[in-house]
Amino acid sequence: MAKLILTQEVTGLGASGDVVEVKGGYARNYLLPRGFAMTWTKGGEKDVERLRSARKAREIATVEEAQAVANTLQSAPVKITVKTGDSGRLFGTVGAAQIADAVETSGLGSIDKRTVEIPTRIKAVGNYTATVRLHADVSATLDLQVVGSK
Repeated sequence: MAKLILTQEVTGLGASGDVVEVKGGYARNYLLPRGFAMTWTKGGEKDVERLRSARKAREIATVEEAQAVANTLQSAPVKITVKTGDSGRLFGTVGAAQIADAVETSGLGSIDKRTVEIPTRIKAVGNYTATVRLHADVSATLDLQVVGSK
């Protein structure tokens, strides 16, 4: 078992600043290479407090506020315009940062890119869904319309 400090929220494991124990292979092959966690040390307690305070500043304070933001996000689909080839395939994929930017430009508010979860890779034009974790108890489903431009 490996003891780690999470640097980002990992679904099913914990939030930024949490100290968790996971199996060695999961830590070595997934969490550490992707930057989702760092190894726990005695000096790392300062980092835990820094990560928790940063998370607290980013997150929505109450459940009622999170519900209001969720209703706003679910009210209209978000249109994302990306460069495509002749067959409709994208040059690359649509990521969480692009989705967060599209939400802000569409006037639905601003969200943190770290809270966006994309279930499948978006590599072609079409309609998709993504989940935004707004609070521990509240998440919103975003309808995405990926439109190509040449």
